[in-house]
Amino acid sequence: MQGYIHVYTGDGKGKTTAALGLALRAAGAGLRVGLIQFLKDGDYSEIKALRGISPSIHVAQFGTGRFVRGRPSAEDRDKAAKGLKAAREALRGKEHDLVILDEINVAGALGLVDEDAVLTLLRQRAPHVEVVLTGRRAPEAWCEAADLVTLMQAQKHYFQKGVSARVGIEK
Repeated sequence: MQGYIHVYTGDGKGKTTAALGLALRAAGAGLRVGLIQFLKDGDYSEIKALRGISPSIHVAQFGTGRFVRGRPSAEDRDKAAKGLKAAREALRGKEHDLVILDEINVAGALGLVDEDAVLTLLRQRAPHVEVVLTGRRAPEAWCEAADLVTLMQAQKHYFQKGVSARVGIEK
């Protein structure tokens, strides 16, 4: 099977959710899934569910679990470097058929991962590995390298009316 590169980006809700739907479908078909999360750390509802659904879904988080405001900290940079190393290993295809690099687009926009280093990873991945890059502000070069680009565009969101993130829906 030929693997393709997906980019899910934009200011709308649903990028990670779409990638998790693909993970669920892949696991149901017997594929091995690696979910590598940049910037995130914590036992979010989806992480709890994924760990209970299938042993073929492996989750690894490489973030501090807090928003990066201004300049990223040394800890942010260290975690992102470890995430990139894990991505490099996962994309070799020995343990995963689908690799989701969740929030890597944001990590790239913040300068936590090098654009060219990610392009190199994408070019050097095993041919059968499907890879998904999620997050706002995807670099144009990554979009150009992708086989599928989905732009999630916000039209309306209840957050604008003061509704906070709800457990089970947004977190």
